[in-house]
Amino acid sequence: MTREEVFAGLKEILTVLRPHTDLTEVNFDTELVRDLGIDSLTMMLLSLAAEERFKMRFPDGQAPFVTVGEVCDFIAQAV
Repeated sequence: MTREEVFAGLKEILTVLRPHTDLTEVNFDTELVRDLGIDSLTMMLLSLAAEERFKMRFPDGQAPFVTVGEVCDFIAQAV
């Protein structure tokens, strides 16, 4: 799966989790906390939804991701 395919799927998940957030300007450099307002609960929900959608697992103790691109890269390598 390519980074772009993961990005598209991740945006779909974010659309559900952050319905009032404008995602039209989201790109690989978008910061999860600063730009999208992702808090720890939303990050957990995002992780669970991504694991289900992409059939992969985030390891326990994974260092927190800062950007959308970091999440995409990790998922693309994991699947």
